Amino acid sequence: MDREYYYHFIILGMNKIIVFLILILCFNFTQEFDPQSKKITNSFFPDINVEINTPALKKTKGFTNYNELIFFINDLQKKHPGIVSIKYIGESQKGKAIPFVVLNKKSNDKKLRVFLQGGLHGDEMASSEGVLFLMEKLLNDSSYSYLLNKLEIAIIPIANIDGYEIQDRYAANGLDLNRDQTKLMIKESSFLKQTFSDFNPHVAIDFHEYRPFRKEFAQLSNYGITSLYDAMIMTSGNLNVPEKIRAYTKNKFVKNVEVSLNDLGITNREYLTSEKVLGDIHFNQGSNNGRSSATSFALANTISTLIEIRGVGLGRTSFKRRVFSTFSIGISYLKTAYENINEIDELLKNEYNTNDLAIVTCKKEKSIEPLKVIDLETEKEITIDVTVFNASKSTAVLTRVKPFAYLVENNQQNIIEKLKILGLAVETLTTEKEIEVESYYVSEYNIDNVKDEGVYQQKVKTTINIEKKSFAKGTFIIYMNQENCGLAIETIEPEGHNSFVNFSVLITKKDEKLPIYRYLKNEKL
Repeated sequence: MDREYYYHFIILGMNKIIVFLILILCFNFTQEFDPQSKKITNSFFPDINVEINTPALKKTKGFTNYNELIFFINDLQKKHPGIVSIKYIGESQKGKAIPFVVLNKKSNDKKLRVFLQGGLHGDEMASSEGVLFLMEKLLNDSSYSYLLNKLEIAIIPIANIDGYEIQDRYAANGLDLNRDQTKLMIKESSFLKQTFSDFNPHVAIDFHEYRPFRKEFAQLSNYGITSLYDAMIMTSGNLNVPEKIRAYTKNKFVKNVEVSLNDLGITNREYLTSEKVLGDIHFNQGSNNGRSSATSFALANTISTLIEIRGVGLGRTSFKRRVFSTFSIGISYLKTAYENINEIDELLKNEYNTNDLAIVTCKKEKSIEPLKVIDLETEKEITIDVTVFNASKSTAVLTRVKPFAYLVENNQQNIIEKLKILGLAVETLTTEKEIEVESYYVSEYNIDNVKDEGVYQQKVKTTINIEKKSFAKGTFIIYMNQENCGLAIETIEPEGHNSFVNFSVLITKKDEKLPIYRYLKNEKL
């Protein structure tokens, strides 16, 4: 009996090692290896019987390539010349032109502007294919084309063309485009963000896919787990986004998506992702991080959502289901926008400047929550308890009174160019002027010794001093009574996790006064 128990123990240990190695292989070599069993696919993620006339789904292998993409959108324009316009907003690092498609049908109706983006990560193929399917149905299917009567829809089908060409998450320089929404270090980021700012949407969706087999999942249950959900939905919990806009996004748009997906049998939940912290596995729910699109778009006074479809590392497994899930979420959002035009317009016009405080840092609520997953041993649904940090239930840690304006010294052109790309209006002093301001002095300073997303991050604490200072002609002024004011807080307040100081856009050191200031008097300069 002891010997049998010993052998059972050895076999159990070896099985765990095998599962762990499989997950590592999946994590690193997704192009060559699909870790999902046919039983899990057939039981939980069977493909959907729907006709999809996009390039990838007209063939049995591979995905839509760049030439097929260009042919596809050009063909749509040729067939619908009065509705479809195409322009190229810049080139990728490897010289591929980035297409920007606008669907705008002539109409006397009041219109909302909707921005859709796919392929920001180059290994998330269904995000782009789903957007192509959405375009095709809006133009060719009367069940959906009525939406163009009241919606102007701007679409970036593949944001990260270089990564997409080789099915790699990152841009050609190895950086992540969805960690570059405020520091704007990557060439493509500036083109994409400028296009977004110029279009100035009321509603925005950034479509992604997520990895359902992760290395840390091997530690959960006996032999590891995989994610259960077809789709996860992320809205911003950033406290500089007005509360009514955050609530409306969840209670109106996300609620309608959930109803729609449940009717279709597409499993869904609020966005959740895992990370390993000192040996423990933590889950982050939602996001309040301005360096990624869900929050960056929301801080631009937009009803913003990031959609994650279960798919990274799965190749063509359940690909039609993934594309259809992407499409279905997009259609739900468009219908909600169509049905609530006046309500959305009034909300965004009236709420953007209602916060009196600038929230510089915050913390997420921590709790133990049940999570439904697929157990790899039994290949059945189980429920496990996990540690969750919930961004939708964040509380402020460091706050300051929101200034009437920020002032930036006239030699900080780099900062100003980034603020303009983010959509902020910038004015200048026309003459030298003495002004009472709050100044930042760096009281604590630390810089990382390892680069994160291409920079050595600076961590600072500052003291605020009130002083009268003579400002030169040409000093930059960013007034806060503008729609994108939340992005000014996110980037200018130095302790912020996505600030220009944190990302070393503005280099500083201990005991230095920063060349940025807070102007509190409620009076134009």
